[in-house]
Amino acid sequence: MSGNKLVELFDELDDTQETQTQAPMGARVSKRRLSKKHETENRLFIRAQEIAQEFKFTYKAARFEEAWLLGSLVDMAEKRWISDVLRKAKGGKEASVYLCLPGPAAQGAEYVAAKIYRPRMLRNLKNDHQYREGRVELDNEGRRIIKDADLHAMAKRSSYGEELRHQSWIAHEYNAMQSLYEAGADVPRPYVMSGNAILMEFIGDEGGSAPALNEVRLERNEAQPLFERVMHNVEILLKQGYIHGDLSAYNILYWEGEVKLIDFPQVVSPEGNCNSFNIFARDVTRICEYFGRQGVRAESGRLAQEIWTRHGHKVRQEIHPRLLDPEDGQDRKLWEGG
Repeated sequence: MSGNKLVELFDELDDTQETQTQAPMGARVSKRRLSKKHETENRLFIRAQEIAQEFKFTYKAARFEEAWLLGSLVDMAEKRWISDVLRKAKGGKEASVYLCLPGPAAQGAEYVAAKIYRPRMLRNLKNDHQYREGRVELDNEGRRIIKDADLHAMAKRSSYGEELRHQSWIAHEYNAMQSLYEAGADVPRPYVMSGNAILMEFIGDEGGSAPALNEVRLERNEAQPLFERVMHNVEILLKQGYIHGDLSAYNILYWEGEVKLIDFPQVVSPEGNCNSFNIFARDVTRICEYFGRQGVRAESGRLAQEIWTRHGHKVRQEIHPRLLDPEDGQDRKLWEGG
């Protein structure tokens, strides 16, 4: 059974569970639907046992998580990018991150992180169209999709088209990380993309992953330089043709006095997206809000305009006056929705 087939099985399971969740209290679930759910669960369990003979790991996953994890990582294991899965480092709505021991292919790494996406969760992301505007669609090797049949399936949002959209979302994250890492940005080093997983540098140690910046209270003498470093990274993104699209203290890691920006699937094109400046201004605003609570003074609206125009972009959208007043405290409310 291929990795794509595993995706279909998990979609079936999600559909069944979603229907059960939405059913009115006291309503009976049909025998046919329960039978389908049990059949899908059994097929997943059997597949997990099949792959487990080829790839064993330390992490004790739940029954169906094991099937998904094995199906997602067996290719990386076969190509010797990873040698073991130690534990789940972070769970999320769109993806989970697993701490892994590297294989010989990931030379020099002490630990690596496997970020594994779930298709159902990705398809439920709100307002993903605002990020996709102006982006080309990418295949599972990060190349532009040019076949009319594939593009039509994606526009129609058929099952096959949804699978392609899911893969394109992941490929955009991997390509962005590669470009930014090579440009000197503070991002985890990306190693390889395979199916619904990205393997990258693990930020942290055997005791745990690095905390997000929103969990950290900075020392007075480090807040200003870290703010400047984050904004330096924001400018590197622009130079490389990217806007993060969801930048905040929640997706910046803090480790040993340094920062690492993470989570790039929703990167936006500065030129190709009609709402690009608003999205950029929102990123800058959220960063200024966090560092403002750490004692750093910055006017988010003016700073966003300054950086934007310095890199040759025109402000095509009208910026709200409140963004120019950092004392107002309304920046996040104005730019929610991403």
